[in-house]
Amino acid sequence: MASSAQSGGPSGGPAVPTVQRGIVKMPWAFPAREFLRKKLIGKEVCFTIENKTQQGREYGLIYLGKDTNGENIAESLVADGLAARREGVRANTPEQNRLAECEEQAKAAKKGMWSEGSGAHTIRDLKYTIENPRHFVDSHHQKPVNAIIEHVRDGSVVRALLLPDYYLVTVMLSGIKCPTFRREADGSETPEPFAAEAKFFTESRLLQRDVQIILESCHNQNILGTILHPNGNITELLLKEGFARCVDWSIAVYTRGAEKLRAAERFAKERRLRIWRDYVAPTANLDQKDKQFVAKVMQVLNADAIVVKLNSGDYKTIHLSSIRPPRLEGENTQDKNKKLRPLYDIPYMFEAREFLRKKLIGKKVNVTVDYIRPASPATETIPAFSERTCATVTIGGINIAEALVSKGLATVIRYRQDDDQRSSHYDELLAAEARAIKNGKGLHSKKEVPIHRVADISGDTQKAKQFLPFLQRAGRSEAVVEYVFSGSRLKLYLPKETCLITFLLAGIECPRGARNLPGLVQEGEPFSEEATLFTKELVLQREVEVEVESMDKAGNFIGWLHMDGANLSVLLVEHALSKVHFTAERSSYYKSLLSAEEAAKQKKEKVWAHYEEQPVEEVMPVLEEKERSASYKPVFVTEITDDLHFYVQDVETGTQLEKLMENMRNDITSHPPVEGSYAPRRGDFCIAKFVDGEWYRARVEKVESPTKVHVFYIDYGNREILPPSRLGTLPPAFSTRALPAQATEYAFAFIQVPQDEDARTDAVDSVVRDIQNTQCLLNVEHLSAGCPHVTLQFADSKGDVGLGLVKEGLVMVEVRKEKQFQKVVRAMPRKPPAIASQGTGDRTSSQRGSGDPTTLLLLLGKDNGFGFVGFKKKKKKLITSQINWLRVWLRMQLQTRAESFPAPMPPCDRLKSAARPGMERVSPTFLPPPLSLPFQHAAPESRATSQCHLRARKHRATTPLPGCLESPQGLELAKCCPIQVSALGSPSLPSNRTREPRCRTAVQD
Repeated sequence: MASSAQSGGPSGGPAVPTVQRGIVKMPWAFPAREFLRKKLIGKEVCFTIENKTQQGREYGLIYLGKDTNGENIAESLVADGLAARREGVRANTPEQNRLAECEEQAKAAKKGMWSEGSGAHTIRDLKYTIENPRHFVDSHHQKPVNAIIEHVRDGSVVRALLLPDYYLVTVMLSGIKCPTFRREADGSETPEPFAAEAKFFTESRLLQRDVQIILESCHNQNILGTILHPNGNITELLLKEGFARCVDWSIAVYTRGAEKLRAAERFAKERRLRIWRDYVAPTANLDQKDKQFVAKVMQVLNADAIVVKLNSGDYKTIHLSSIRPPRLEGENTQDKNKKLRPLYDIPYMFEAREFLRKKLIGKKVNVTVDYIRPASPATETIPAFSERTCATVTIGGINIAEALVSKGLATVIRYRQDDDQRSSHYDELLAAEARAIKNGKGLHSKKEVPIHRVADISGDTQKAKQFLPFLQRAGRSEAVVEYVFSGSRLKLYLPKETCLITFLLAGIECPRGARNLPGLVQEGEPFSEEATLFTKELVLQREVEVEVESMDKAGNFIGWLHMDGANLSVLLVEHALSKVHFTAERSSYYKSLLSAEEAAKQKKEKVWAHYEEQPVEEVMPVLEEKERSASYKPVFVTEITDDLHFYVQDVETGTQLEKLMENMRNDITSHPPVEGSYAPRRGDFCIAKFVDGEWYRARVEKVESPTKVHVFYIDYGNREILPPSRLGTLPPAFSTRALPAQATEYAFAFIQVPQDEDARTDAVDSVVRDIQNTQCLLNVEHLSAGCPHVTLQFADSKGDVGLGLVKEGLVMVEVRKEKQFQKVVRAMPRKPPAIASQGTGDRTSSQRGSGDPTTLLLLLGKDNGFGFVGFKKKKKKLITSQINWLRVWLRMQLQTRAESFPAPMPPCDRLKSAARPGMERVSPTFLPPPLSLPFQHAAPESRATSQCHLRARKHRATTPLPGCLESPQGLELAKCCPIQVSALGSPSLPSNRTREPRCRTAVQD
């Protein structure tokens, strides 16, 4: 009907004015077409075929209604003057007679084409082209325009006649796309699936209907719009019926809201209608509880990914759907030798991370999973990606991804049209990006990009030393925890100093985590992962305050970390995830740490799960009594350490240990451990095979390498390095719950352990000879931070071991101010033994009381070692006890005078040979002030004091060096120091306690 009706046909119907594109055949043609369009379109009609030509054209009559009793459309056209009878058909039939009557009536009434005038006003001025479509669209201000749909190209593209100006335009429906007809090379058209159905769906509802069109945008000279019909919106209807899909490039201009289109599309997808018949939802395999959930944000990985903690306690990485974080532009121009730090080197990456950190860390968010991106293998240009859960994250009704994009801190990903794995709020993201571009925000700004110059001084000892004084003076400094390596090791960002540091928590000993060593993955200690997780949940990416106290040799800062007024070190100890370190004694937080540790011990959890409270009934009264309590108990000394501590076993429980060891070895013989089945971890209790081939209970102290494990024998106190093949799992029946560790560590009371290595070794060797593997009597005198301090007596003679060390000149007396200890301290000798010649037989006191004054020469070696030699005119020499006593006394005096002598002392025999005739007396002005040596002289009646200043011969060099001497044996002595020798009365010389020498042997049970 829209094309034309030819005049002069074989039918007896009326002749109607015809129109062609751009050429008006006759006036009144458009009114005639409009008459028929409004009369017939969408109505039910009845028609009869009167004639059919050879070309296949059929002629007939159309009646409005269900039968021929309805209105004859041909007669109505003629009656309104919009058609005339055909000239070639004037038959005398009832139909022709009625047409003639209608025509006469129209002429008489001057209707239509029979009216006066030429009818030029009925000719339309059609406009087929628009010079500026964008301006044309904007000029209508998105107001509805009346139109007639003239043609339907496919389901989503129509040809419309805009009224009243008769613009004939092509309109594409905004936000959707229907299947199309693909034109082949031969000119034929191949419809896509459901293309014909979609076209018919649109034609049956819109073709030649009166509609309203909202002109929304312009794309490639095609106008985007929404067609409004009184019966509904064809755009949403096409989506809902599964004839169309949403398109991202035009959905943003849809004025009725993109969400309505997405909802209509989801409706069709869920029911798999037409084009969605094979649709599988991106989250089809997820349960409803996994699609939508509430979680707590624990970490921001970068500008588009976060780590959340689920209600179940599990951790999950969530990527924000459909956005891309800032990227480095011009990567080829970057310095390849410079290590890239994305957070600081990529423009706006730091701002994006900080936005998410401040907005989300520690808060609960709503997560809606949009899709799961499957893992993809690596290619030549694209790295491998693991499976990603992409979701929309909201907090307080705010879409975090949309907020990022609106600030220009992220961009929206563009997808293929058939890619449905995208954000459920994709249109809002596109709109937010458009606003950011328009306003020049962030990445879309034309200003210079921000530069973050952050100095990373982690592991740089020199830089750390430079920063240390500033951080110490600053007191509490603000910081952001960037990373948590372990429970007590963190990486901090200091905003004020714009630097990154490695920070170690002070005052605690935290379980060490797993480490990757060359060729080995060293397992972590028990509860190391729990401690790390605790610290992460508490402070990771939070703003904290730190107090820097010191630094270690690796350039790591040591101090205290506070968050919301809580000390992290105290919290770790309180939750039984760390132990108090002895270095905490100097801190003001020491009491808090001890209180927290004591509470954790009582709970017996985690690191204190195997804690056995030590009996304190023998020690506690000592702290309260005003008089010393001596309650000696028999013990068996099993091990002497290099720092003069010793381990003992209680004699009363010896039979229990023997029985346990016997049963344990029988059990191991019946069920021997499989070699390699035990993986040692620090702190584990295990069984270890000693050099005697027997198994003993032990504790793992350190895993140095795959072949070296440091163990401590808990029942004997000795240590050994073993391969894992000589270790096994400790059977539960023989654990410390069945029988606590039998080796208890103690230290000698009332004596000072020599700081010099040689002197300490002499003392240790003497103790080993005297008491190792022997039974003694032990009395606890007082407690200390390390272990209890005791006095030890020989079981046979009741002689005090510590007193013997003092008398032999191997140690010095420790000054104690407690009232109950004064009697013991005063009983110990405070002066060295008297000088006497050491002959073959015993000497009387009168003989010991005679002799000439003795001159002592202190020689300070070039290697800072030192010694001394005694000379007598009668060629008498000092006995061993006097040599030892003076050696210790001189070291302490020199240390008091701020003299440093860390190297071992040269042997005395070599020093003696260095003192030979030829030494000169020099003026005291050239030498250091003399030491006052309280040396007991042989002549009790003499109180004279002599002072001897010595200067050695010249050194090899041509320039004389004061105080230098080269001995015949090649011992180069760098200095000599004058010693003032006082002539004092001499008490009787104590006898040297001699015992059979014992070599340090392996510990036996």
